[in-house]
Amino acid sequence: MKILVINLMHLGDLMLVTPALTTLRKNFPTAYLTLLADKKLADLVQYNKNLDECILIDKKGVDDHLPSFIKFIFKIRAEKFDLVINLHRNERASALAAFSGAKKIVGYSKPLFSLFFDKVLPNPSIARHIKHGFKTEYQAGTQHQVHSHFDVLREACGIEKIFDNGLEMWIPEAAEREAEKIFRENFPEGIKVIAFNIGASWQTKRWLDSYFATCADILIEKGFGIAFLGGDMDKEIVLSCIDKMKHKKSDRLKIFTGKFSLAILAGFLDNCVLFLTTDSGPMHVGVARNIPIVTMFGASPVPGFYPYDAKDILIKSPEPCHPCGRHICPREGEDNLACMKKIPVEVVMKYVFELLETYGEPAKKIPRVHGAYQCRVIDLAK
Repeated sequence: MKILVINLMHLGDLMLVTPALTTLRKNFPTAYLTLLADKKLADLVQYNKNLDECILIDKKGVDDHLPSFIKFIFKIRAEKFDLVINLHRNERASALAAFSGAKKIVGYSKPLFSLFFDKVLPNPSIARHIKHGFKTEYQAGTQHQVHSHFDVLREACGIEKIFDNGLEMWIPEAAEREAEKIFRENFPEGIKVIAFNIGASWQTKRWLDSYFATCADILIEKGFGIAFLGGDMDKEIVLSCIDKMKHKKSDRLKIFTGKFSLAILAGFLDNCVLFLTTDSGPMHVGVARNIPIVTMFGASPVPGFYPYDAKDILIKSPEPCHPCGRHICPREGEDNLACMKKIPVEVVMKYVFELLETYGEPAKKIPRVHGAYQCRVIDLAK
């Protein structure tokens, strides 16, 4: 039996597929299991022990043209899959599933392509925009994305036994060694390092850079090391944040923004003791690497995408407009980004120190607890 799982979305979305891959492998131990993903995210999944193969599509490169996309569809059809499971409801993924030529096609789909599916399911994790006359109501998802994927396996694939090992990411030994080498070259032996990820795909997911700067200063004064992570797109906001710090010249402050592959990022987090992060793809990588996390949710809906680990802490904005799901805050003046402004540094640091006291060891030394995946939500509105 040949099974293809499709998820062409972003870093975090792809990490949230990994529990479904574990369940598929356990239920179909002799199947040839393939994942179709975005080429730029290959590091996340190409070493996944549940997979026999990864097929990678260059979404922003050679495959981002209709003739190339049609050629890619024929490549998928040539594989003669028995079962295709689409785990993201966008046009490109829906089209690839619909025209895959598989004996059975299930999962999420856009309406037109759903005509070619054997079974289409809603994704209750995703927010909906419901029109009421001239007004649009935003309704957040009702369950975690991992659980929605499990529903697809149950209802569309007939799977009864779910094997939830949480988010998983394997990296090669070479990446582990390189990450540890970078860590040792930048931080003295024995120093405990907190990783910061201050960027996010939406402006409304970003806690204020001045708040992150204050947190970094407090931690440096307490003797911790600080490592700023993130991608190339985050360089400007990281530099802005550091410019606001009192201890910007500290030898315990290091900037790795834009310098790591995803595999090196994962290996580096293994050596850190805590991850202070926005709702972002790296947050989900942190979950997979078992590092304690403190995160802040402003516009983001909590039920669908909280960090999937009970050791983690999510601080939810007290603003009544949470969650709005908007990428840009429409409010003006002092009310702009009020959802993030109303999450105080003092509250965040309270839970940072709580987790440091509870764990306080590099992530790779913390025992993983399987089955405990509901993070602790601090609702500042209560």
